Amino acid sequence: MLYLKIKDLYKRKFKVAQIAKELKISRPTVYKYLEMTFDEAKAYTELPIGKKKKLDSYKDWILAWLEEYPHLSAAQIHDWLLERYPNLAVGGSTVRSYVKDIREFYQIERKVTVRQYEAIPEQPMGKQLQVDWGETKQKTTESKEIKLYFIAFVLAHSRQKYMEWQTRPFTTRDAIRCHENAFQFYGGCPEEIVYDQDHLITVSENAGQLLLTAEFQSYVNERKFKVHLCRRADPESKGMIENVVKYIKGNFADSRVFSDIEDWNQRGLQWLMRTGNYQVHQTTKKRPAEVFLVEKQHLKPVSSLLSFESTNNQSITRSVSKDNTIRYKSNRYSVPLGTYQTNADNHVLIEVTGEEPPTLVIRKEAESEIIAEHVISLEKGKLIQNRNHIRDRSKGVEEFKRRLISFFENKTQASGYFDEISQRYPRYRRDQFAIIHQVIKQYPTVIETVLTKCMREKLFSANDFRDMAKHINRLPHEPVKEAKSFYTYPAKYSHIKTSTRSINAYTSILGGLS
Repeated sequence: MLYLKIKDLYKRKFKVAQIAKELKISRPTVYKYLEMTFDEAKAYTELPIGKKKKLDSYKDWILAWLEEYPHLSAAQIHDWLLERYPNLAVGGSTVRSYVKDIREFYQIERKVTVRQYEAIPEQPMGKQLQVDWGETKQKTTESKEIKLYFIAFVLAHSRQKYMEWQTRPFTTRDAIRCHENAFQFYGGCPEEIVYDQDHLITVSENAGQLLLTAEFQSYVNERKFKVHLCRRADPESKGMIENVVKYIKGNFADSRVFSDIEDWNQRGLQWLMRTGNYQVHQTTKKRPAEVFLVEKQHLKPVSSLLSFESTNNQSITRSVSKDNTIRYKSNRYSVPLGTYQTNADNHVLIEVTGEEPPTLVIRKEAESEIIAEHVISLEKGKLIQNRNHIRDRSKGVEEFKRRLISFFENKTQASGYFDEISQRYPRYRRDQFAIIHQVIKQYPTVIETVLTKCMREKLFSANDFRDMAKHINRLPHEPVKEAKSFYTYPAKYSHIKTSTRSINAYTSILGGLS
């Protein structure tokens, strides 16, 4: 059959490359058959394929299986061979190569069952939100590698996206917290949310009677949205969020360097505004951010604090960042310095008052005293700070300068020197003073000389001060001894004083001008 097909296509003026492509065989095979007569081709097919191969003894079995089940993979055939011949020692690559040759030689094309998809009508506004999780590996600023985890959301109608990252795997509490943040980001809640069968939210599908985890079930009861679970091993049923996860990995995360999780999340929100929700969507041909302005009006409004969380002492919390801020509705709000503690529980509770203007109230624990209050900003990406939460940096630097001046005897000169450094390096005053402080501790005996020389040479830099101290410290420090006269005079002549001539007398003798 292969011989006849090649001859037929050749008579129809197909080129060798076209015949090879059409029949899915190599060009040398085409050339070989074109040079044969029918009887030669018949005799050739009755011979073993090419040179003697390890699987030739099993050729009849393999050929029979492929003719009856054309869709079989080489891996399945390998397994069937081992099932029939347990002592057969052959590698997977050998089986793949042999099966490929059999298919080509006998023109047995692998029939792949293709799932047929139908276009799904656009979801109504505010109807559906799809959610999924992902993870990536990122290079850090220290040239190390870190694993990051994220949760992604997308509104089915507008394609408006939201994401949140963390450095550890998600828990159910994390998932609930991120849902709340997403609802605040979107300004409301949809009618239903589509999930994969993830262990964070579900126990079992149970033939349509969904069994959710207790904590997530309480959350669903409170927020009153429908849960739609995709069938197992069926990612196509939520292809929209699958594409978003790939988009986040391939566009935002790809080759981006990680410094810390707060910065990473902030850059993620900026990417959403700049690219993820701004670029024209290839299916809708619209910008998600523009369509979302209309869809937002169809979302169900959500309260700022869940009642079930208050009664069960499981309040939706906010994590305090290292810079002593929390995030709320895409803005950062300050808390008092020292709220963030290393290796401690850095969570606070928030509450939004119904007053005008709305106020964000922050507490360390339920019913405890308020640690911070802020008027809620309607903008995004802003830092809202209370003056009481800001360190008085100038006071600390000035105190440092006064301590340094106290080490010098000539305090007026030292004060002028440090004032000049402050004017030249206003942003790096503390760094400059720290270097000088180290010099004072290392070379305490020469700092007066160093200060004088630096003032005289106008060297107003901590590095110059340090270099001058090193140089002077290397010089010998023995006191200069008074030279003794080579001549001694009797004591009786000690009362005689020599006269001293003026310089004009010597100038006149030498013939110079007076």
